Amino acid sequence: MTSGGVADSSRPVIEVTNVTKIYRMGENKVFALREVNLKVFPGELVAVMGSSGSGKSTLMNILGCLDVPTAGQYALDGVRVDGLSRNALADLRNQKLGFVFQGFNLLARTSAIENVELPLLYDRTGRWKDPRALAGEALARVGLGERFDHQPSELSGGQQQRVAIARALVTHPMLLLADEPTGNLDSRMTVEVMVLIQELNDQGITVVIVTHEPDVSRYAKRIIELRDGHVLRDHPIEKRRSAAADLAALGDEVIASPAEVTAP
Repeated sequence: MTSGGVADSSRPVIEVTNVTKIYRMGENKVFALREVNLKVFPGELVAVMGSSGSGKSTLMNILGCLDVPTAGQYALDGVRVDGLSRNALADLRNQKLGFVFQGFNLLARTSAIENVELPLLYDRTGRWKDPRALAGEALARVGLGERFDHQPSELSGGQQQRVAIARALVTHPMLLLADEPTGNLDSRMTVEVMVLIQELNDQGITVVIVTHEPDVSRYAKRIIELRDGHVLRDHPIEKRRSAAADLAALGDEVIASPAEVTAP
């Protein structure tokens, strides 16, 4: 899949240099991030961890072009993000990023395929000629090829999150940002979603996950730990877990691999 243009494998998808974020509360300054330096290269699957107040949500907002740093630089696929206008940031988000949230953020009385279409309808480049077909392909890719017309209330939590992932993938992003994507799921559904995320990463999508769950972080290739706005530790996973193996060990039905699913 071409993800927002072909990334140069030697160039970081994410390059954060001395990024500081300060929030002002009256006359007080609250440092959410303090001189953070970070690089993420194409094909990585990175987990960002930290306790409440560590700065991980602020970092995710900056990486997702939803917020801008107070100081320092952020380059997304070689494009300097700090200093861009709101419209330019919105265009960059739509062209290069896919978002997955803890609460799914699906429209309740809207079918799965209509939920997945939404990012295409907001695109101003005119590059997507058949949004319905593309949405169908994205749903098929996450194993929901027979659930096009189902509303969120007719889907399990794991299926709702897979619809949300399809929506994130429909614009062919180069980077998938997932904020606590398993936070509202039970243990089995958590593993099912991580099977999907590992499969997508194996297919070339760069993924950054914010999670407070150590078990989920073990599915990543690398863990970045934040504390008080600083990068406390940045290290590769030596014994990475396979979500597919863990799901198989649970028995019963195993969800289809995205690579094994074809669009109807």
